[in-house]
Amino acid sequence: MKNKGLFLALLCAMAATCASAAHDAVPPYPNFGLPRVEEMMFLVLQIGVIIFAAKLGGMVASLLKLPSILGELAAGIVIGPWALGGVGFGDGLFASGLFHGAALRQIAADTGHAFDATSPSLYGIATLASVILLFLSGLETDLKMFLRYSFVGLMVGLGGVVVSFVLGDLCAIYLLPKFFPHFAYLKELPLAEALTREAPLYMGIMSTATSVGITARILTEKKKMDSEEGVTIMAGAVIDDVLGLIVLAIGNGIIAANHAAAKVGAAGGAMDWGAIGFVAVKAFGVWLGATAIGLVAARWIAKFLKAMFRSPVVIATMAFGLALILAGFFEFMGLAMIIGAYVMGLALSRTDLKHPIQEMLTPVYTFLVPIFFCSMGMMVDISALCSKPVIAFGAIYTALAVAAKVLGCMVPSMFCGFNVLGGLRIGAGMVPRGEVALIIAGLGLSSGYLTQEIFGIGILMTLVTTVVAPPALVGLFKPKAKGIRHPRPQNDNSREICFELGGSDVADLMLERLVAEFRDEGFFTSLLSKDDHIWAVAMDDMEVAIRRDRRNIYVSCTPAEEAIVMTAWMEVASAMNDLARSISKPIRRQDVDQMIQETATKLRTGHSGVGRYMQGFVMLPKFRAGSKREAIEKLVAEVAAACPHHVKDAAAATAAVLRREESMPTGLDHGIAVPHGRSPDVNGIAGAVAILDNDGTANGCIPDYETIDNSPVQIIVLTLANSEQQTPYLQLMSFISKALRGANGYERLAQCKTADEMRHFFRNVK
Repeated sequence: MKNKGLFLALLCAMAATCASAAHDAVPPYPNFGLPRVEEMMFLVLQIGVIIFAAKLGGMVASLLKLPSILGELAAGIVIGPWALGGVGFGDGLFASGLFHGAALRQIAADTGHAFDATSPSLYGIATLASVILLFLSGLETDLKMFLRYSFVGLMVGLGGVVVSFVLGDLCAIYLLPKFFPHFAYLKELPLAEALTREAPLYMGIMSTATSVGITARILTEKKKMDSEEGVTIMAGAVIDDVLGLIVLAIGNGIIAANHAAAKVGAAGGAMDWGAIGFVAVKAFGVWLGATAIGLVAARWIAKFLKAMFRSPVVIATMAFGLALILAGFFEFMGLAMIIGAYVMGLALSRTDLKHPIQEMLTPVYTFLVPIFFCSMGMMVDISALCSKPVIAFGAIYTALAVAAKVLGCMVPSMFCGFNVLGGLRIGAGMVPRGEVALIIAGLGLSSGYLTQEIFGIGILMTLVTTVVAPPALVGLFKPKAKGIRHPRPQNDNSREICFELGGSDVADLMLERLVAEFRDEGFFTSLLSKDDHIWAVAMDDMEVAIRRDRRNIYVSCTPAEEAIVMTAWMEVASAMNDLARSISKPIRRQDVDQMIQETATKLRTGHSGVGRYMQGFVMLPKFRAGSKREAIEKLVAEVAAACPHHVKDAAAATAAVLRREESMPTGLDHGIAVPHGRSPDVNGIAGAVAILDNDGTANGCIPDYETIDNSPVQIIVLTLANSEQQTPYLQLMSFISKALRGANGYERLAQCKTADEMRHFFRNVK
């Protein structure tokens, strides 16, 4: 499966390389006159370096408790053409550095234009990464939650978008001319006209985006995801994303209308505001129409894909192909490609294909998306970013971006039933900017609408808001006071069924069988969290969550789905009972003898390493006990006294051995008993070998210790092992069986009178 995913990722990369001719940067990436083979060589080397740098940067950021995208951005800045990537070496192809940074600087100095930092091929791959990023973001959208909290989410999202856009746009109009002389023309324009210029528009749009992934992680860690504030933040983020993309679509339409009006104006015409309004309405209409059609046709699309392609890998591939087609259509209609990808993901999020597509596309996501974030960092001219005007204006723009989200989301939430604390929590949760802001900034730079300085300011705003928001949100959730004035009624009719089992091993097996039962019935099953043992089971309108917590299995479902869940559980339980009965059938002595002899024959070599564990066993000649329980308790106590570093809790170890005896007695034939147990309170392997003192009295035997051939127990070999670590437990048991079975070993061991003689017996086993 992983190989198929990697193969799909490589195909996507090749497709992006082939499609990169459509990249229309202004000004374009310069042609260095390299042959095509050498261009591809540079591309391959660049991608390899980017992957390593992005992963290392993400790892460092995670160690610092920061989002990995910050590390990937920082890695891109470090290896980009304006930093290490521009350091040349040698006199050949790499004289200008791996990313031609020295050559780009020289061309910029000669022409007065700042060129793109990435080649068309690398830009194409980054564009494809942005498409899959927004496609999966659409898939992750919870429409049920969106509809349930649609009103308060709409108010919060709308307030945050409007205030952020207005403040960002006005900040650019009034402050850009003061910090950057080439924006002095903004002061000479009427306010209405200045608001629609490229740089102010894109600075307003960049400020609207919200990245809820970071907030979601904090809410999950603090167990506040299902709180009133948590659900409102998530619903508001969905609205925020949709509105932000609509604003981007309308903004692009306005810019296109501006360019058309400018051509007319050159001939004496004026700007046609009617045309601008038509373009804005068309952009909104295309988005709304495509979204409505997608939501209605999603079920038919899912049925078609399931009927034509049975493999989840192929279904995910075809779904991504549909996302690419819709993304291209949106670009053709004058909207951004990422909007089309988001719409397709949003439509398919209502189907049972949601989780399989996410699972199958994860390798592609893992391969491409870090390349995108690293490429965004590469576009940052570090010298421009560190200049005083950029830092000063960036600080003001970032402060306004934070204030806009806090106030724009806080005030509407207070009108919807939240108090000041709840409003602040919601506002802080909406502050982080992330991938959407970076995509918008990258689109603005590659289209020539933004300069390097403005792009760097956008990156700075994204970094700062992403870093400051999590600790602020954690601090606001420390007070246990409620953030809402009146508790809201819970309308969710889902409930959680708990199945309590005998232990974690049994629960693991039952969970595996239950998921397999649903899969055999045609349900789509996806492992959402391996560490937390969480599965999603879906078919059409039905979606069930299954998780295991130690010895319990929990199933979240609605009352209508409960009958299906209980039927599946009874089927699995019945099959498991049949399996348990077949395993617990009486074992015939002939079968045991044959299995032991075959094992001893197969394992004539390789026990020398295992036999060393017997050196730590306690040897007890002339051992006495009146019952099986007494024998086990005394043996464990002897091992704990002799090897305290091996047995940390004698009572827990004794309980583990007794539980094993209850499930199946360990008395064999020829008077041999091999009680054993596994417990986390045992370190490694420890044990004891006891020879009963058979003096002809009742004290010389254990009457309740059953053996296969009904012979009185003469030899007891107790073994203790750790249940959570890998130990050669089975190999050791095989070694002991061979020692006792080979050449009448049990008779020779029974004749030993001292502990040294017993050790000598095991030492000579070959």
